[in-house]
Amino acid sequence: MKINIIGGGPAGLYFAILMKKQYAGLRITVFERNAPDDTFGWGVVFSDKTLSYLKDNDEETHREITDSFEMWDNVDVVHRDQKITIRGNKFSGIARLRLLQILQRRCQSLGVHLHFRTEINDVDVERFRRCNLLVGADGINSATRLRYSRHFKPSLSVRTNKYIWYGTRQLFHGLTLTFHETDAGVFAAHSYKFNKEMSTFIVECDAETWKRARFAEMSDEATRAYLENVFGKDLHGHKLLSNNSKWINFVNVRNERWSYDNVVLLGDALHTAHFSIGSGTKLALEDSIALSNCFKTTSNVREALEEFERVRKPVIEEYQEAAYESLLWFENVKDYMSLSPLPFAYKLMTRSKRIDYENLKRRDPQFIAAYEQSGS
Repeated sequence: MKINIIGGGPAGLYFAILMKKQYAGLRITVFERNAPDDTFGWGVVFSDKTLSYLKDNDEETHREITDSFEMWDNVDVVHRDQKITIRGNKFSGIARLRLLQILQRRCQSLGVHLHFRTEINDVDVERFRRCNLLVGADGINSATRLRYSRHFKPSLSVRTNKYIWYGTRQLFHGLTLTFHETDAGVFAAHSYKFNKEMSTFIVECDAETWKRARFAEMSDEATRAYLENVFGKDLHGHKLLSNNSKWINFVNVRNERWSYDNVVLLGDALHTAHFSIGSGTKLALEDSIALSNCFKTTSNVREALEEFERVRKPVIEEYQEAAYESLLWFENVKDYMSLSPLPFAYKLMTRSKRIDYENLKRRDPQFIAAYEQSGS
């Protein structure tokens, strides 16, 4: 059996690892447009549940990843320069480049063929389909999805908020959500450390704020200086670091069908979930696990792909609904800025409807006690 995978991100690499482990005789080839040491963005986040899945499916990968993790159980909400801490939220962060290097090495040790610097456009995809299974793990601008769009029937919704992904040497010891209201409007930062020296720092604002701040006219250096001023108290003198960082709009990706003939999509090519609720990397790895599991019960490609959609799609749809509620909250955050810090933090923590009062009380009874004492 021959498998071609377009896209050497976490979804494509981890699926290759799992399939090669299950069937050593498979010929698996991964085609990636970037160099092996290229990556955009900074750190990514996993939940405890995702880590348990990784351990169950490939202990060697799990061990190397967890050796590189920074772990925390707190969410810190900063509003009106007051920090509210909510415990009982277990997450881990790792540098995206470090994660890719771990997965690349594991692929090579198992005999997976990796081809880097291979740019594939939609017109080329048909050539790569000459195999038993073609996996489109080629990201949000997937050439595979575009080539077979009339079969996948994708829906791409471009949201109005703008966001930009930076790094910083200021260490945020927990997932930190920081809000500042300025003359231009409200800015929100999503930040967390991913190693002992660096943190991710994602800044988000609505389109009106972005226009009033006149970011369209600013250089990268001027943009960073502006945002360093907005978040000066939080960065403690540390600079924002760019890695091809650009203002972009979040794109909500859905597909009516997940496979066509011997072609299937994985990760961001298949679906996205807003970064305020969870990592696309988490979903990508869990996709890979779910798809590889479907080949444990059948060697028939069509049967496996149909089972993948049947089993995994309801899980993703539920996750995307929660992520959509979170996305809407951040798009309308200006409506909540009049709240004092404790009720603001409570609204934020319950925004997706996946966490409610009882859940928060179990996680952090002290937070709920303080919230109730505030008269909220």
